[in-house]
Order: sequence, then structure tokens, then C-alpha cells
Amino acid sequence: MKLPDHGANPHRLYQQLNIECPERILDFSENVHPFGPPEFIRNSWHSMHGLIERYPDPEGEPFRSAAASYHGVSTEQVITGNGAAEIFTWLAHRYQKKKVVLIEPAFSEYRKTLEAEEAQIITIQLTEENDWQLDIELLASSLDGCAAVYICNPHNPTGLLIKQPQMESIAEACKKAGCELVIDEAFIDFAGEAFSFIPRQSSYPQTIIVRSMTKMYAIAGLRLGYAIGTLEIMQALKQGAAHWNVNAISAQIGAECFKEQIYRERVIASANEERERMAAFLKGVQCKVSASAVNFLSFKLPEEKDSCRFFIDFLEQGFVLRHTKSFRGMDGEWFRIGMKTPAQMDQLQEAIGRWLMDN
Repeated sequence: MKLPDHGANPHRLYQQLNIECPERILDFSENVHPFGPPEFIRNSWHSMHGLIERYPDPEGEPFRSAAASYHGVSTEQVITGNGAAEIFTWLAHRYQKKKVVLIEPAFSEYRKTLEAEEAQIITIQLTEENDWQLDIELLASSLDGCAAVYICNPHNPTGLLIKQPQMESIAEACKKAGCELVIDEAFIDFAGEAFSFIPRQSSYPQTIIVRSMTKMYAIAGLRLGYAIGTLEIMQALKQGAAHWNVNAISAQIGAECFKEQIYRERVIASANEERERMAAFLKGVQCKVSASAVNFLSFKLPEEKDSCRFFIDFLEQGFVLRHTKSFRGMDGEWFRIGMKTPAQMDQLQEAIGRWLMDN
């Protein structure tokens, strides 16, 4: 059963599995929170009409400068992308035909883009037996001759957070090995900026940090991301970009999003509450649950339950979960769910409880 590599776009999943799409769908497969974009976007939408008539800034301004100011770095250290996914295509080109360490399970675009550039991928496999924890000594011993290591923090799909002392140990190991460290911080907003490696990056110039605006600000359709690193590395990466790669509306909205402190606090509080509530429920029905620190978690059914049947049964009921067929080491036995409204989470809990009772 070949499934899409990503969550979201549930209609494509139904088409691929030849399942009739229910009239009402609750999509837990994507990790965008349920509150919608910040209100200023709706209120200022008509004023952005003029931006359509002109070419956008080729460096992604005013978004680029706003991101630099938000993180307290120079503008020259920031490059902007049409989503973080575009930046990973530039990174893959940088490591063309070189050795790169991937920590699996991982976001499928890492491997897909690296394989397209014929990179030699060395895999460090996380396991459920070790609660998906990274063995830093094993990682350090695997760096010889490698051009880069990719790490997602917090980790997708488990949501586990690597704390700063551990991340510094990883950065030190990479520095010693002459290996670049790519940190994907797409979900760090939900754990808190205190866990971002950006303030420590100046001590580790071989570090490249990739960020996304999609998840925290619910603007997936605008496609907006950025990377932070040294001037030399950022200039080299941006050479792979199309001119005007970030559209003017995205750049304007992205710049304003950084001002939304109250909005961020509301989103984080809700995500934490629903994640803790969902984790408690799942543990109560004998499921294994990842120790997530963000707006999603992964879980595994009790041993005797059929994960494939569960997935299909829920699709037929209109509940779209994120399969893990494309996450190495999870192999479809685990499921990832993004946190939604309390009412929607209640519906999911009730459906899981019924299914486990009946099967």
C-alpha cells in the first residue's frame, strides 16, 4: 500500500486508497494548529492588493529583516525560502555526492532531496525500545568524512525535544569532525525560543538553522521559511534560489507575524493542554505514546490491534491520521496526530475508545 509521504491534502489520500471521501473530514494528519492565522491578516488583506502589482523584493524583504530582528542576528545571516522545504533543496545541492548523516525516523524531504543529489546517506536509527532517544556517542562516532548531519529539534514525528546541553554536545562533535550541523527547528516555537540553538550559533559557525512560519502562524498556503547561518554559507545556499522566490504578500505577512506575542502564547497554551490531555487518554487505553513537547504526538496501538485496519476504519469515518509508512522505524505501526480544538480532540478520543472496545 503506497501512501503519500506527507500529511495534509486528505483528498489525495482517499483517492490513492480508492476510499469514498466522507462529506465531513477531521484532518489530524497535518500539524497546523486550529485557530487560523493571526487576525491582522484578515483585517489588512485589502491593503495588500497593491503588492500584487509589483515584483517582490528578491531577498524576501521585509520578512528577512523582521526575522533577523526577532532573533537578534544580522540581516546578512538570514535567507528566505518558499517554505522550509525549498531550503532543504538548496542544502541537498550543497551536499551533492557527499556523505550526510540522517537520524531516522525523519521528515521525508531530507532523504528525498539528498537522494536527488546523489548524496551518500548514513542512517542513525532511533527506536521505540529506547523511547526514540538519540545516542549522541553513536552519532559522534559516525561523523568521520561526513559533510553534514541533519537533526530535527523538536523531532518530527515524535515531538521529542533535545535539550541545550545535548545539542551543544552534538555541535561540539560536528565542530571537531569538520562537519556541518543542519538543525530543523520547524516546531521549536511550540517548545519555546529558549530551546532554539540560534543564540549559541555564533560559537558553532558550521551550524545552519532552518525555521518555518507554517505551523505557528497557520499560513501553510503562503509557503514561508528561512535559514540562519554564517554570511558565507547563506550566500552559497541562496545561489540555488530562483529570483523572487518569496512572494510579496508572504513577505509582508511574515514580517508582521513576528509581532504576534499574545497570539503565540494562546496557541502554545492550547497545544500543551490538548497534547497532555490526549497523551493521558491514550496511555489510559494501553497505547504507547511519544514524549512530545509540541503540538503533535505519536502513538502506537496495543500489541494485538491491527494498525492497518485501524487506519482504514478511521478514514472511512472521516478521521484522517498521519500514517508512518514513510517514517523509517515506525513502519505504519505508529500514528501521528496534530492537536486541534478541544471538541475535535474529544471526537477523536471517543472514536478511538469505541474502536478499541470493538476490535
